[in-house]
Amino acid sequence: MAWAKMKPLPGKPLKSTATERMGIPGNLLRGLLLLLLSLPLPVHAAGFLLEDIQGKTHRLADYRGKWVLVNFWATWCPPCLNEIPELVSLHNAHKDHDLVVVSVAMDSGPRKKVADFAQAHGISYPVVNWQWQKSQKLDQEITRNFGDIEAVPSSFLYTPKGELVSHQLGGEVTRESVETYIKNKKLD
Repeated sequence: MAWAKMKPLPGKPLKSTATERMGIPGNLLRGLLLLLLSLPLPVHAAGFLLEDIQGKTHRLADYRGKWVLVNFWATWCPPCLNEIPELVSLHNAHKDHDLVVVSVAMDSGPRKKVADFAQAHGISYPVVNWQWQKSQKLDQEITRNFGDIEAVPSSFLYTPKGELVSHQLGGEVTRESVETYIKNKKLD
């Protein structure tokens, strides 16, 4: 019997989906689906390709075997300024063996201004200068890999395998918080 020819019994609507035929209420299924979609699952990054203010290219794949913290910030952002010493300390303590910080300065002015700012604040990790809509290629690279960055500071943490496992949007991270997260994270 074809579905088109089936008619509901009097007083009983025809169940058209598999979940309805199995007796699973639609609201429950929708709720479970929303819950599953909201769970933080590891995501493999497409592999960012970013050029820093020194002209060096950084690819996620270049850091296989190390944790990578990508931090978005701005020279005009007070919480970002508070975060810089923490990120410098984190990067310097780990860069030679298990973690690197790569930062993206957003709408902070010309490359020289950002380079001078980085030097004055002792920033020892790579800094990418991103002026929104000044470079369509960089805009597309950022959006493809990180989505729309709507607040700074924002940070994205990748495992040594290149999986995005955590992010902090619009809030500061500390050396201690990153080190604690990594210490407690079980990797396959």
